[in-house]
Amino acid sequence: MGKTLVSEYLATTYKLPILDADIYAREAVLPDSLVLQSIVERYGSGVLLPDRSLNRQRLGEIIFSSPAERLWVEQCIHPYVRDRLVQAISNPPLNDSQQYPIVVMVVPLLFEARMTDLVTETWVVICSEAQQIERLMNRDRLTLEQAQARINSQMEITKKKVQATVVLDNSSTPEELYRQVDRHIAQPARANGRK
Repeated sequence: MGKTLVSEYLATTYKLPILDADIYAREAVLPDSLVLQSIVERYGSGVLLPDRSLNRQRLGEIIFSSPAERLWVEQCIHPYVRDRLVQAISNPPLNDSQQYPIVVMVVPLLFEARMTDLVTETWVVICSEAQQIERLMNRDRLTLEQAQARINSQMEITKKKVQATVVLDNSSTPEELYRQVDRHIAQPARANGRK
């Protein structure tokens, strides 16, 4: 949808620290981690690459074809991600010995993982489903069916919009998206907190 565009813009333009749940999710399944060991116990060594790291493509085939398996994997990974986010919130990066007034958390499954208690407001980036499918297919080299399965595995965007503090429309150009970010970040209500 455009969360990476927004987070990179907030980092470069506003010098805000970014806590990315995807990075922590990748950490959770590093070789020899407890989470990866659990995944291998459940699915076998076929989910490993020759170097013993996770074969993300193979795991994706499993979890995006079975909601029950996706839920099982998420229940393994989400507690680790949550712990890392809480730890990072407790020890935010410093700049000239001053804490940042805003820490940005990028959590693709924020609502689904029930992590909204970690933030003071939520920003949701939207675009049309056709754009989302096209972007997923291009970015991850997915088939139409694979892209659709990933979209279907998440909460409907209309439900996320209702729960969002801010909705950013990424159906136009990056510049237009950045203008929306500028308008919302400048509002006085954003004086303190986590996004």
